[in-house]
Amino acid sequence: MSPSPQKIIPHLWFDHQAEEAAHFYTSLFDHSSTGRVTRYGKEGFEIHGQPEGRVMVVDFTLGGYHMIALNGGPLFTFTPAISFFVTCESAQEIDTLWQRLSDGGVALMALDRYPWSERYGWVQDRYGLSWQLTLGKGSEGGQKITPALMFVGAQNGRAEEAMQLYTSLIRNSAIVNIVRAPSGPAAGTVQYATFTLHGEQFIAMDSDGPHQFTFNEAVSLLVQCESQDEIDFLWDRLSEGGDAKAQACGWLKDKFGVSWQITPREVSEMLQDPDPTRVGRVMKSFLKMKKIDLDALRRAYNWE
Repeated sequence: MSPSPQKIIPHLWFDHQAEEAAHFYTSLFDHSSTGRVTRYGKEGFEIHGQPEGRVMVVDFTLGGYHMIALNGGPLFTFTPAISFFVTCESAQEIDTLWQRLSDGGVALMALDRYPWSERYGWVQDRYGLSWQLTLGKGSEGGQKITPALMFVGAQNGRAEEAMQLYTSLIRNSAIVNIVRAPSGPAAGTVQYATFTLHGEQFIAMDSDGPHQFTFNEAVSLLVQCESQDEIDFLWDRLSEGGDAKAQACGWLKDKFGVSWQITPREVSEMLQDPDPTRVGRVMKSFLKMKKIDLDALRRAYNWE
């Protein structure tokens, strides 16, 4: 798989099941496949602690939508704060997908008829990742699988603020629509909203329920940057009020708790080089960075 033209790629953190999960997910959707598999090398063992040769990341596409799975160890587990919204074209499709995702998983909202959908369900699969399935016309929207961010607890009521920030930072972005809670304690908050980042679709919502979870690093949004200027801009703006100090390899947490990876698109090309020595030098340099220094990666790649 060549470097993806997709600007923002959901990045899923697994303990050790990344390859297994990628194969499972690609078996569920048409126009899906696994791609490049990157393995841990001996470089950076003192940082990642993984044995040489173990699968590190697996690139895969679901319905043409690029995602990445990482084996990072038992540090983070998925929560429903970020789920994946799937629009199914037929009752047969949604029923089959629900059955497959429910096998070994947990239903968070039963597959049933609701005021907003003739058929809808929310399920946490066998790996803990959450999916919202609905019956509709996904082909009209152009994106079958859409990341959905739910702002809960201390972040409840901040969905609109987050969308305004994100769409102000990334070109070709906009808030498309907002449905607000009409009454009660949640009146005026975001019941359901859609927005785009670089033309890619996202969903946001507030929830004032007694949820025992929030955003964490198990699902992050990896942004493929074209230059050091873009890396610096997004890193600085997204980390304002958030946490970049404790992060590594381009990771940061914004002020809402959402995790991002701000990385150069060029690094994907470097890591696909057939020369393992070159790849090892890049990886060793990359693992030591917090905010990514593109020139330093280029020097490592070219041994300058």
